[in-house]
Amino acid sequence: MPQFPAGQTLLIDADDTLWENNIYFERAIAAFTGYLNHQKYTREQVRETLNGVERESILMHGYGLHSFTHSLITCFERLSTEPVTEEKRDRIRSFAGSIRDQEIELLPHVSETLTDLSMRHRLILMTKGNHAEQADKLARSRLAPFFSAVEIVAEKDPPTYAAVVARHELTPHSTWMIGNSPRSDINPALAAGLHAVHLFHPDTWILEHAELARPLDRQHLIELNAFVKLSELF
Repeated sequence: MPQFPAGQTLLIDADDTLWENNIYFERAIAAFTGYLNHQKYTREQVRETLNGVERESILMHGYGLHSFTHSLITCFERLSTEPVTEEKRDRIRSFAGSIRDQEIELLPHVSETLTDLSMRHRLILMTKGNHAEQADKLARSRLAPFFSAVEIVAEKDPPTYAAVVARHELTPHSTWMIGNSPRSDINPALAAGLHAVHLFHPDTWILEHAELARPLDRQHLIELNAFVKLSELF
């Protein structure tokens, strides 16, 4: 029997919570690192540089493939020991472009779990990133009918969560954020006064890593390792 009564509002993340996402970026990065043909830098140093460039790109371009492509090209330009030609830039763009061609791969038991949860609770998809890209992935996933609303936001921070709560007239003590990212899904949701469920994913993007915050009194933070286990909670 579920631990929490019917009538909860579940804000549910998309990438690496409902479907695979970061593994495709990691494959593109591996191809990029091999193409760089670096002798001066180790793979670890290349990745550290790329992480820094991605942080810069996010501030200028937000999230999504455009930002990622910009990051790869900028990183290549900083580390390459040879002139960077337009042909090389096109090759790098192809690594990022391969991500767009990926089929949506749902994580195990997502559809049946959403079917079950939607019978007892209000489900709202809450994801960040490029609006067109995220909307396209949702459409291709065929999961949209499970959600009463969809929030595609530029960033997940406490003010954004507060705005979603106000916009949908939610009650914080019965509202939960469910996702794989400590930095975006868990910590800011707790800071906004919501409950949270951290769904561990082994390939969570390194820029989303953070130490989990401690919930305040009367707040719940629950850690799970499989989406299907949400039915045991809710």
